[in-house]
Amino acid sequence: MFPQMRRIKNQMEQAKAVDILTNSEMGVLGTISDNGYPYTVPVNYVYINHKIYFHSAFTGHKISNIQQNNKVSFTVVSSSHIVEEEFTTKYESVIVFGRAKIIDPNQDILFALIEKYSPHFLDSGKQYVKKEFSTASIVEIEIDYMSGKERI
Repeated sequence: MFPQMRRIKNQMEQAKAVDILTNSEMGVLGTISDNGYPYTVPVNYVYINHKIYFHSAFTGHKISNIQQNNKVSFTVVSSSHIVEEEFTTKYESVIVFGRAKIIDPNQDILFALIEKYSPHFLDSGKQYVKKEFSTASIVEIEIDYMSGKERI
């Protein structure tokens, strides 16, 4: 269903791809708009049990796109370095294809985001989640296929 990587020598081990997905700070969500154009947006996220989660407003472009067509892609670039004299780029990246859905507010997932992005403020983060969790939509991406690529 998904094409094999053309430069197979650049394919990374699955465990490393999972590590990059777990530890990177920013991902780019790709959806399809109702006009047929792709729409990409950077999001903060967490990777838990082979799924990706991020919070969102209840409405907006990405939410409308997901409701219309739940097939998405998600890309993380953990490192990149241009090697000018070799006319190339060294990089590590992971691409995910999956199906997104809006799920009920979940304090555990929101707190996982606090732990990842604000680890020095866990006490106030826990209070924030308890107070505000019902005002955020959560998107879950169930991963159908994941591929890591590197040139190091």
